[in-house]
Amino acid sequence: MSTRKTITLYGIPNCSTVKKARSWLEGCGVSYQFHDFKKSGVPVEQLQSWIAAVGWETLVNRRGTTWRTLAPQRQAAVADAASASALMLAQPSVIKRPVVDWGDATTVGFDPLDWQQRLG
Repeated sequence: MSTRKTITLYGIPNCSTVKKARSWLEGCGVSYQFHDFKKSGVPVEQLQSWIAAVGWETLVNRRGTTWRTLAPQRQAAVADAASASALMLAQPSVIKRPVVDWGDATTVGFDPLDWQQRLG
């Protein structure tokens, strides 16, 4: 008998990629917990584990609206894990979404093929 790990999807409900990811999980009958950055903030401990797992460069969405609206000097100040972490805690919308905690791994973004393999 296999026990399924608890999957937690972190993001913002109105993000189109988060919507696709949630619909995909629901369509596959996969239960998960949703953590809304807007309502609940970014858990500091989780952010540190994500940085350790995937790197701060992967987490900072440099293509998104939030990043593009930052002053150039603020963008330039994001140069390491500490400065990236401070920005992500202050402005959660700059985090690439969704971040998924699979229980034994962390992924960023929505990749149906990868997710299917993870679910077995």
